[in-house]
Amino acid sequence: MEVAGKRIVVTGSSRGLGRAFAIDLAKEGAEVVINGTDEDALGETSARIEAVGGTSVSVVGSVARMSTCEALVETCVEAFGGIDVLINNAGIVRDRTIVKMSAEEFDEVIAVNLRGAWACTKLAAKRMSDAGGGHIVQIISASGLTGGFGQSNYAASKAGMMGLLRTAVQEFGKINVRCNAMWPVAQTDMTQVVFDRAAAQARARGEPPPDPQAIGFGAPEDVATALLWLVSDRARHLNGQCLSCNGRKVALWTHPSEFAIGTRDSAWTLDALDTHFEGVAPAEIYQPRMRF
Repeated sequence: MEVAGKRIVVTGSSRGLGRAFAIDLAKEGAEVVINGTDEDALGETSARIEAVGGTSVSVVGSVARMSTCEALVETCVEAFGGIDVLINNAGIVRDRTIVKMSAEEFDEVIAVNLRGAWACTKLAAKRMSDAGGGHIVQIISASGLTGGFGQSNYAASKAGMMGLLRTAVQEFGKINVRCNAMWPVAQTDMTQVVFDRAAAQARARGEPPPDPQAIGFGAPEDVATALLWLVSDRARHLNGQCLSCNGRKVALWTHPSEFAIGTRDSAWTLDALDTHFEGVAPAEIYQPRMRF
């Protein structure tokens, strides 16, 4: 029972990864507040938690609304006596290339993915501070680390969550609240576009569609084990880290760091900059591959 007794809020837990997270945590003895905008889907998550002997309370609503974020934290405190862990998992996509994307599509994704994460982080940290500490986990994605074609809004929101994480690490140390991130790579409704694209490419080559595991995607239940480990006391030494997992491959991701450093006693000139950067290869635009 790695998380037994922990009071945990999981936003966006009515389906997919969020549902897998909530069920796994509850099965291991955590008391869980679950959340989503679809009341029926949220009821299904609640039923599955009950089936594994777990305990949960539901809060219906979008984290784009401050009132929902407040309800999530306060419901956890009122129902279970406090909040130990917040998992900011709620997210939506509105994929379209930059030049075709509308302002509404951009704003809608930012409101849920980033503003919602900020609001829940803010409110949970206050309650955790009053109780002596806690742990906040931001659920991000590859696009937040490396960008994603047709996902400028989603990539910006997930990169923003990493900025939120790194700022929280600086601000929350004095209140004993740790902050980490997880990049889960799993087969869900949200990642179906990846499999559709891979299947189309395979058909064009006269090949059968690839198995999701073959292109680096695990089952939500398998990926959830890494989240369980991250919020358990086994990982209490981690702070400010980003963990990726696709079920069979795990990794920690480094913070961006400088290179090709130059210093001068006087201000840089155009010619001096030419000389300094002559022969320096630009940093690789890294595109991760999660294949096993």
